[in-house]
Amino acid sequence: MDRLSNTVRPYAWGSTTAIPELLGVAPTGEPQAEMWMGAHPGAPSRLTRTAGTEQPLTDIIAADPERELGPATVEKFGPRLPFLLKLLAAGAPLSLQVHPDLAQAKKGYEDEERRSVPIDAPHRTYKDANHKPELICALTPFEGLCGFRRPTEAAEVMAALGVDSLKPYVDLLGAHPEEAALREVLTAILTADPAEMAETVTAAAASAERLGGAHAPYARIAHHFPGDPGVIAAMLLNHVQLQPGEALFLGAGVPHAYLGGLGVEIMANSDNVLRCGLTPKHIDVPELLAVVRFEATDPGILRPEASPSGEELYQTPVDEFRLSRYDLSPGAAPVDLTRSTPQILLCTAGAPRVGTLDLAPGGSVFVPSDESVEASGTGTLFRATVVA
Repeated sequence: MDRLSNTVRPYAWGSTTAIPELLGVAPTGEPQAEMWMGAHPGAPSRLTRTAGTEQPLTDIIAADPERELGPATVEKFGPRLPFLLKLLAAGAPLSLQVHPDLAQAKKGYEDEERRSVPIDAPHRTYKDANHKPELICALTPFEGLCGFRRPTEAAEVMAALGVDSLKPYVDLLGAHPEEAALREVLTAILTADPAEMAETVTAAAASAERLGGAHAPYARIAHHFPGDPGVIAAMLLNHVQLQPGEALFLGAGVPHAYLGGLGVEIMANSDNVLRCGLTPKHIDVPELLAVVRFEATDPGILRPEASPSGEELYQTPVDEFRLSRYDLSPGAAPVDLTRSTPQILLCTAGAPRVGTLDLAPGGSVFVPSDESVEASGTGTLFRATVVA
């Protein structure tokens, strides 16, 4: 078991205070968006196995995958850690986005490789051949957009704004079967004349500001992304507010965006993101429309399921990650966390003891496969592992 040293990513949408407050350090004044825990090559965690020698977790795993990950994990997922764990702190909206399924990711990656599109090219869509299901669990009140709402509900939201240029979308949403309505309206939004769309967004934002209530989120989004078509696309989606401990699972093809709050996020180890708006980055409209699932969904707020062992599990339909938490109480018997799969344990509150290590909020450890480990003390501990 090893204490991890992790990288904080300074993306522009990050909160300047949320992660520093959790870690108990002074803010730098710069945005601190995500703290990565895992073996992603972009920012692998670091640990010290030999005194004075810090190594990336990627190198540790590459040197002996079966010892670190366990034979079952290597057989199922290959010789790399299948998940990436994060602290995510949104001070402004993230891009409106969607992720491909595994078959789409493989096909898209192979196509761009065959066409020799540079992996770091701004117009490159697929960075790897993996899918990217993800789960966000709120540590503070957390706001987001997740999945399409019913077309009739989206039509009501747009109609209430009283903006003439939105009327064609309102009519389309009410005149077609669900899938066709959502597809046609999102396509129309993303392919509209940029100057005309900017005027529509400006008028819609002013109206949303005036109406407030359920329309207030769109005024806030437009404040960060004036004139962006994603502001109108956001009206097609369910607006979700999570309380601490609640979570959202985001599967392939489900459009979503995080708007604000601090949470623990876990995902399959992939960089594949197709953007729909709220971003200056490249939007590949044809590929996006091929990946999006045009169906109204309940966002499905998840609450953890408790077991006699004290583990509270967030159930998801994927095997690349398994997220659970423990609320440890003073004086209780130590909790045995030993597993035949690799684990990352993250403290988000209190001062638990994991093995021989004392953790503070934001502290984390990597536990190799089959290594004996117990947790005790007081606090909240998140456990990230795989289903193998």
